[in-house]
Amino acid sequence: MKAIVLAAALSLAALPAWAQSDSVATINAKTVRVVVPTHNIPRGAMITAADLAFANVSQARAYGDVVASMSELEGKEARRFLEANQPLHASDVRAPILVAKGSTVTMIFTAPGISLTAVGKAMSEGGMGETVTVLNPVSYRQISAVVTGPGTVAAGPTLAAPNL
Repeated sequence: MKAIVLAAALSLAALPAWAQSDSVATINAKTVRVVVPTHNIPRGAMITAADLAFANVSQARAYGDVVASMSELEGKEARRFLEANQPLHASDVRAPILVAKGSTVTMIFTAPGISLTAVGKAMSEGGMGETVTVLNPVSYRQISAVVTGPGTVAAGPTLAAPNL
């Protein structure tokens, strides 16, 4: 028995310094509580609380804009395929698409005392509060507008006047 213990101690002493330090670092690695999908989620799927769980992962895996709160993800749409039990990043999700590229949108231009509406064609897609590019079919100018609802965008007076 003593020979086995002695042999094990000698083999450990013979390990290179980098192997010993890596194994010690792995054992002592701190963990972080993050949100992970409970199952694979396809691109474009809406995320609900039932799709999410908390997990403890090493700090090395919790890099960048990793999400630690389920409320940040509920009601969002997956930008890409999300693998089960993998940490989620804020860039993995987005607000649901309310304006699709190529769709007809209602543009609302507001200024103090006046409100104008016009029809335009969305040149990019976007969710609530995101900025999209819209083509004015009368002037053929493109403007930047903020999505305010399904098929509706808003632009301020500085963008509206020259583009009508």
